[in-house]
Amino acid sequence: MAEKRDYYEILGVSKGASDDELKKAYRKMAKQYHPDANPGNKEAEAKFKEVNEAYGILSDPQKHAAYDQMGHAAFDQTGGGGFYGGASFDMGDIFDNFFGGGFGDIFGGSTGRRTSARRGADLHANLSIKFEEAVFGVEKDIQIMSNETCDACKGSGAKAGTVAESCKHCGGTGQERVQQQSIFGTMTTVRSCSVCGGEGRIIKEPCPVCRGAGAVRRSKTLKVSVPKGIDNGQSIRLGGRGEPGAKGGLAGDLLVTIHVQPHKLFSREGTNLYLEVPVTFAQAALGAEIIVPTLDSAEKYTIKPGTQTGTHFVMRGKGVPNVRNNRVVGDLVVSLKVTVPTSLTEKQKQLLRDFAFEMGEEYTDHRKGFWDKLKDTLK
Repeated sequence: MAEKRDYYEILGVSKGASDDELKKAYRKMAKQYHPDANPGNKEAEAKFKEVNEAYGILSDPQKHAAYDQMGHAAFDQTGGGGFYGGASFDMGDIFDNFFGGGFGDIFGGSTGRRTSARRGADLHANLSIKFEEAVFGVEKDIQIMSNETCDACKGSGAKAGTVAESCKHCGGTGQERVQQQSIFGTMTTVRSCSVCGGEGRIIKEPCPVCRGAGAVRRSKTLKVSVPKGIDNGQSIRLGGRGEPGAKGGLAGDLLVTIHVQPHKLFSREGTNLYLEVPVTFAQAALGAEIIVPTLDSAEKYTIKPGTQTGTHFVMRGKGVPNVRNNRVVGDLVVSLKVTVPTSLTEKQKQLLRDFAFEMGEEYTDHRKGFWDKLKDTLK
């Protein structure tokens, strides 16, 4: 087995290096050889472990003194085995102290100290509005159920006149350290306290209103401003209107999903509106000025003689505002439908028969019956 390198040599410092010099050297080399910075590099991984082992010994006053006296033999305990020769230190704590957190989980540690403040959960609600309200915008009141800070205990969870006690097991940190033997020696991991569940405090007399939760379920009314041009299925986010955060954390958001009721006349695709307008046979044949309804008014439009069913035209800027830029407005696309009367007087019927005769249509009328026409065909 290869002989271990000198710990001072590994960190690149002299034997009399101060604590600050050791910290500075460790910070530099740990970043240099960290696995995240050297993915798949076995040599860097080995050096990273070597650097951690060296600092784990030299940063501990007792181990440091023992190493200065006896070198590696001070930790070469029979049966101790492992890469660290029985040395015990919390790798998560070392990284947390130097790099501001985020490394504790690499070594089985916990980031509970940094995440005790928790963001509240998002709430979801549905809001049904009219077609016109989606186009022009509207303000609506909605009711939601959410957790609110308990007035009786002011969110502490403890009965009025009492306070929560600091957990004696973890000293109020919400964490406990557990030592385990591994192939690398004795490793210290950090986890949520098994007594207080990571809260760091114990409530002996819970608030009778919220039962120690610090929050109660309530109904509240909120005003929602629906922007112009919103479409069916889109959502509005109201920041900070969700569940309250825990331990000083930010409140969550409220997401309101919009459901637009269909319109009797208009349909919509994006920012364009679509409308079908009926015209009479006479209007279509002769041409006419018709009235076209829009969502906010009525417009006159002249159709040409001989207009056919399905003819369409576009009325610019009579559609829906863009929800992100209201200065951009879609169009109204109008389709014409020639209608056929379903109830005619005898005079009207006769006029249509005469019209058909003038147009040269083979029309079965009172002057020549079916059998008469059939005889004419067979002649």
